Amino acid sequence: MIREPFVNEASPFQRLDPRLRILMATAFAFVTALSDRFSALVPGLVASIILIGFSGLQVRNVLKRLMLVNGFVLFLWLVVPVTFPGAPLFDLGPLTATREGVLVSARIAIKCNAILLSFIALVAVSPVATLGAALARMGIPEKIVFLLLMSYRYIFVMETEYQRLARSAAVRGFRPSTSIHTYRTFAYLIGMLFVRASARAERVYMAMLCRGFSGRFHCMQEFSFSRKDGIWAGCMTIALFGLGILEWMG
Repeated sequence: MIREPFVNEASPFQRLDPRLRILMATAFAFVTALSDRFSALVPGLVASIILIGFSGLQVRNVLKRLMLVNGFVLFLWLVVPVTFPGAPLFDLGPLTATREGVLVSARIAIKCNAILLSFIALVAVSPVATLGAALARMGIPEKIVFLLLMSYRYIFVMETEYQRLARSAAVRGFRPSTSIHTYRTFAYLIGMLFVRASARAERVYMAMLCRGFSGRFHCMQEFSFSRKDGIWAGCMTIALFGLGILEWMG
């Protein structure tokens, strides 16, 4: 089963309506992604850090997730400044970093971290099943919700099948290398993985039909918009308007 390291029952956001949290995180992501001025991006990053503080999550787990994303951001920092056209800023041997390239890299880094932190604080604190139910209540097409829930429930099965096939190949003396035999073996392995996944999906579907599945998930969770939800919605709306003013009217 896929782990949910950020699901925290003690988080204050856990008691908010998940539909509201999804909407707030999405709106914040849109405003941040569309922003270009540092006068709006930096406050947006600070706001997302504040949300993490309110969420009650362990800093170590958050930093681990940030390290994964910032590995890609670091690659951009190595490439964009020396390939983006603009005014020269400093030299790195035969390469010249431009001012515009550095600014673009900084914008990307701030946007990525701000959006990720906001989704961790507001969305990742709820189980995927709860998020799926909230999306269904928000009017998201049932097929998309169904795909999300089934992928979450059974994606680990493909990993288990792959590990079983890889162990079987290793027991037979297979050692990966840069050879035609290795490429052919991995091709067979991937093909067999999809065959087994298809067979497993067929068995799961038949089992669901035996249990009365009719193509729809009937959600048993009920959500209600409370006064606390209204207060948080008001605060987030004011913050988003503030970021918009800093970006487009500042």
